[in-house]
Amino acid sequence: MILPGATLGVLGGGQLGRMFCVAARTMGYRTVVLDPDVRSPAGRIADEHICAAYDDTKALQRMAEHCDAITTEFENIPAVSLQFLATKKPVHPSAPCVQVAQNRITEKNFARDIGIAPAPFYEVRQESDLAVACAATGLPAILKTATLGYDGKGQQIVKTLQQAREAFCAMGSVVCVLEKKLELKLEISALLARNLNGEVQCYPPAENEHRNGILHQSIVPARVSDELAQRAQDSAIRLAHALDYVGVLAVEFFITTDNELVFNEMAPRPHNSGHYTKDAAVTSQFEQQVRVMCGLPPGDARLISPVVMVNLLGDLWHPDWQKLLCESNAKLHLYGKEEARPGRKMGHYNVLASDIEQAIRVAGRIFTALECSNRSET
Repeated sequence: MILPGATLGVLGGGQLGRMFCVAARTMGYRTVVLDPDVRSPAGRIADEHICAAYDDTKALQRMAEHCDAITTEFENIPAVSLQFLATKKPVHPSAPCVQVAQNRITEKNFARDIGIAPAPFYEVRQESDLAVACAATGLPAILKTATLGYDGKGQQIVKTLQQAREAFCAMGSVVCVLEKKLELKLEISALLARNLNGEVQCYPPAENEHRNGILHQSIVPARVSDELAQRAQDSAIRLAHALDYVGVLAVEFFITTDNELVFNEMAPRPHNSGHYTKDAAVTSQFEQQVRVMCGLPPGDARLISPVVMVNLLGDLWHPDWQKLLCESNAKLHLYGKEEARPGRKMGHYNVLASDIEQAIRVAGRIFTALECSNRSET
């Protein structure tokens, strides 16, 4: 076990790295952040910020020398960097686990191979694959880049073969996956923490609402049957065990209008939909990240209150914070980013209440008030 007083490193200096550093320092650990942005939110509060590229060998060597264990805040870190660090210090999650999550085709095949069904899909490597792909999945479908897509980026709904060809060209003719567009009731995510001994704690699934491809709010507990919630948790745990995963893992699922549970994707890190755990769970997802990378047992993942988490984007960045802070059951979390841009995640708030419907009402009332105050300011 790696105990308080040790130094923990994180690759990535965004809000997830920042909240990891807060949790680690609260628990008594020192922190080192590697991020190329001199103004990175995590770098500003870490004990040390190594300002360098993720593939800078000298920077990686320095991190290995200073840290007792290392993690990552996002999945697009070069695998070779994780492999290099792993030859010197414990790195969780491992490079092979991150590599599975870096590629939509790889992760869908992995899930399918262990009995967790994704939507029907077809790999598209060149334009000539599109006709067969459209026939295999049926139309309408969603064309997605195999790598680097997030928050609705790198994907487009296509209703005809010609639209698919145009979308493939617009995406740079990179390797893609064509995925059948399902009739959905809602989307949920299951979040868990697993350590080296295979001990797992799984949080109750979150019900996620997106706007323009970006998560707007998460409702916890999700308004689904106990049976569906348990299936989502069991599937996430099965994925973690199959990967021999160590860390915090989020697994997103679709629920169709026929109440079928369909695998969407996984994130090998703390997840936006898990931010509610900072206020409404016994152990936050960021404390879990610290615990499991240090060889400790995962903390208790019980929900202590119904909660709604709402993202605050750069579109909404001249609000009257009094509208939120005067609500006694609302908790504000800002990320320390200097520049607000449309679609950029600048913070979030959690609303805790005695029942989920009340939490939804209060969260919506706050968001409307912030929108109105933002419009009047601008």
